Amino acid sequence: MSLEFAILGFLNYLPLSGYDLKKRFDKSIRHFWPADQSQIYQSLARLTERGLVEVEEIAQTGRPNRKVYHITEAGRAALRAWLAGPLPPQETRHAPLIQVFFGAQLADAELLALFEELARAARERLAHLEQSRAVVDEYAKALDLPRDAFCWGLTLELGVKSNQAQLEWAESVIARLRRGRLPQRRAGTPRRSGKGSRG
Repeated sequence: MSLEFAILGFLNYLPLSGYDLKKRFDKSIRHFWPADQSQIYQSLARLTERGLVEVEEIAQTGRPNRKVYHITEAGRAALRAWLAGPLPPQETRHAPLIQVFFGAQLADAELLALFEELARAARERLAHLEQSRAVVDEYAKALDLPRDAFCWGLTLELGVKSNQAQLEWAESVIARLRRGRLPQRRAGTPRRSGKGSRG
């Protein structure tokens, strides 16, 4: 549901095609709400059915018609009501932590490699956020929307702080593992095999 309102939010600035919407997602909010092309088109279809969005077909020579989506007045009202409403439930799943939680099954070197990968991924996300900051500044100047840019920047601020915290955590664990701070498996404690025991 939040994806549909994100789409309405972008269309509230200007009409866009599904392809252009995907580019907007990737350049601005991917750090907290990624979306693939098929999800965007499915959401656009639902928004159109509900009268929140209208489609304009633009003829193109030698290519299929280009579909550009416009937000309707009903769409603007729905977006405004959602923005002013209660916060949606927060997504708390974090797949890499499943690997960490059950990481005792790994050899020491494998566990170290897992945390090195977590640190690398956090650095990569931080680099992407820095690129996004430049995009925000560019859009803010081009569209003359300082109030909007302020709110866009707040999401980047949280993204940077969150990823810096994850990077610091991963690096601290790496340091502990390299110093041999990982408890060793007790002698005589077998690793679980994939076979169930028989009583």
